[in-house]
Amino acid sequence: MSTKQTAVVICPGRGTYNKDELGYFRRNHADKGHILDVIDSYRHSQGQMPVSELDAMNAYNMRQHTAGENASALIYACARGDFEAIDTEQYEIVAVTGNSMGWYIALAMAGALGEQQSIELINTMGSMMAGKLIGGQMIYPVVDENWLPDRALQADIQNWMAEANNQSGAEVYVSIHLGGYLVLGGNDKGLKEMEQRLPKVQDRYPMRLFNHAAFHTPLLRGISEKARQILPASLFSKPNLPLIDGQGKIWQPYSTELDALYRYTLDTQVVAPYDYSAAISVALKEFAPDKLIILGPGATLGGATGQCLIQNRWQGIADKAGFISRQQQDPLLLAMGMPEQRPLVTS
Repeated sequence: MSTKQTAVVICPGRGTYNKDELGYFRRNHADKGHILDVIDSYRHSQGQMPVSELDAMNAYNMRQHTAGENASALIYACARGDFEAIDTEQYEIVAVTGNSMGWYIALAMAGALGEQQSIELINTMGSMMAGKLIGGQMIYPVVDENWLPDRALQADIQNWMAEANNQSGAEVYVSIHLGGYLVLGGNDKGLKEMEQRLPKVQDRYPMRLFNHAAFHTPLLRGISEKARQILPASLFSKPNLPLIDGQGKIWQPYSTELDALYRYTLDTQVVAPYDYSAAISVALKEFAPDKLIILGPGATLGGATGQCLIQNRWQGIADKAGFISRQQQDPLLLAMGMPEQRPLVTS
């Protein structure tokens, strides 16, 4: 009888290579130069700085490290290294999902894109707005201090968005459902209208996300069209592992229609909300994994994923205190970007 535990792997999004992550690849994956060979060779052909150089810089440069054309390839390299480092004697990976840009990484990890195809898609999408962002994103909590949903606040936000969109020239949309957070995407006028309406919380929120565009909103329609002109459907293959997308749909290895996967990836999820909360709900209910493994770099998805466990009352976890207590005793959630949890995942 197999003693392996089952795991759903979660791929990180754009906001995960921060100051503390500088050198992440070099520290954790010095033995995986083959990953960087493919990525750096592709970036060299595009006249872009190699990921090996970005990761090895002496000091973190916010503008450089968070720019889409650099962040996307850098985060993908670190995540790919982590995926290869998972101890498969200990864990059977039963499905892969991700948040936002993590969808592209999930496609790579599940084998729906080969190594060359992965960097082509990830780097192309990350470079689409080099030098000129379209709109922006802001993040705002929609749960109370116990991480329980604040339904009244959520209703208020819907009303405030409607008011904001009634102002001349303002556009604001739901961009990502992120556990206990709502990420809004819009143009500058729309985001400013929301900043005037959203109550200040913890002196931090509403918080604009630096160097982020209005991802997953209709403002990116032109980017979607351009992507489909540049990137052919022939990049995609049937996945080797089930993939859970940002609508909670499962793409199975044998039944995936490649044209539909291509359309979802380069059209639907570019211009419509990404529901990370739905993806995690489906991961829990359809695969009932023993563990959720979050690939590095960073561990910013930990809180949002914990909030998804609470929303689903998963294994009796009912609030923030319950989640923290469970994580201390027998963690359900293993973030490879956390030095204390990493050894629980790697061989």
